[in-house]
Amino acid sequence: MRLALVSDIHGNLPALEAVATDIRRRGVDQVLCLGDNLSGPLLPRETAQYLMDSGWPVLAGNHERQILEWTPGRGGASDGYALSTLGSAELAWLRALQPMWQWAPDIFLCHGTPRQDDEHFLETPRAGVLTLASAAEIADRLGAQRSSLVACGHSHLPRFLRTAGPCLANPGSVGLQAYVDDEPERYVVERGTPDANYAIVERISGAWHCSQHAVPYDHLAMAALAARNGRPDWERALATGYVG
Repeated sequence: MRLALVSDIHGNLPALEAVATDIRRRGVDQVLCLGDNLSGPLLPRETAQYLMDSGWPVLAGNHERQILEWTPGRGGASDGYALSTLGSAELAWLRALQPMWQWAPDIFLCHGTPRQDDEHFLETPRAGVLTLASAAEIADRLGAQRSSLVACGHSHLPRFLRTAGPCLANPGSVGLQAYVDDEPERYVVERGTPDANYAIVERISGAWHCSQHAVPYDHLAMAALAARNGRPDWERALATGYVG
């Protein structure tokens, strides 16, 4: 079975549509969506409707939780904007999403880690950037999970690790290639490209194989939309893949 992994769409519907077209062209059996689907100043409601109609298994990321928990003065601008656009049907769908899923006996899906939706799995913030986590850090985050494939998102960084236990895959971000975060400390992620990312994994002769894919789309239109919605930080990130 060939599986496409998508994650961290952040309401960027044109990027998602470009990825979905590329996935169809390559021929896969199933698309799995790993969360952080809507948050951002772009097209959250339209992205929710696309995913609701897709038939794909979809996880909740930390931003799905934060959208549902958002209150004035206590939530982020991206989550608040997404919440303001969603109708009752989209909110009901959002509430039903789960942050992790044992999708098959040997395939485990999570947004962050098996223990926390906003914890980086394969990276650790150090000196202001996300760097590859140590083997000990990854093993601690993995805990008792022993599926042969564990797929995660959250960091926006494409990565595939073949360990002595599971293979660990992060497809990167469909919708946002640069950002700044302050938790657990301040750090920057910059991919240096506006292209949308996803991954294809398949098991061949008992071993997992992974191919990472970068797909162009009309990123300047989304950068312009972010600017119209008062988010110059997103405008820069979407246009260039850099935060500055």
